[in-house]
Amino acid sequence: MREGTRLDDLKLADAEALNQPVIETDRFVLRPLRPSDAGMIAHYTSDRRVAEGTRAIPHPLPPGAAEDFVARALSVGRSEDVWAIDGSANRLAELLGVVSLTRMDDDQSELGFWVGAGFWNTGFATEAVEALVRANPHKARTLFAEAFQDNPGSARVLTNCGFVYLGDAESWSVARNARVPTWTYLRKMG
Repeated sequence: MREGTRLDDLKLADAEALNQPVIETDRFVLRPLRPSDAGMIAHYTSDRRVAEGTRAIPHPLPPGAAEDFVARALSVGRSEDVWAIDGSANRLAELLGVVSLTRMDDDQSELGFWVGAGFWNTGFATEAVEALVRANPHKARTLFAEAFQDNPGSARVLTNCGFVYLGDAESWSVARNARVPTWTYLRKMG
């Protein structure tokens, strides 16, 4: 952990205190982030391909950005819950990627995810999204998600998990410093 980062002052909370369940799958668990995840998050997201697949990850990754991300994910007043995809119980990496839910209005949440480039085409993203949708920890009646149109793998993850295509849109990508065409998806719950 870097000296002087927001993690230095963070009071560690367990999953119950974060009101964020641990969710088990066949190959890994989804668990709240912890300060020790910052190094692997920085490692994976320093890959331009990972960063450019997201809206908010900059490239190059500035010093302290991963630590700040973890601190925000563990803060009491957060609107986004972030889970580590942790395969350590099955001899996989302790952090394979992340999956998140951001609270929106009217019992709706937006789903986001990324996995490290070395784990692409393994089914980890689909398994993580399926588990999070099944658990529905926000008790959302509707989930939204999007994928950049040049990332058909992420679109397949969403459709494999029951998301239905809504239409085309655009989102800003920090790493690309540009608006990027997206496909928008919806999943009605319950």
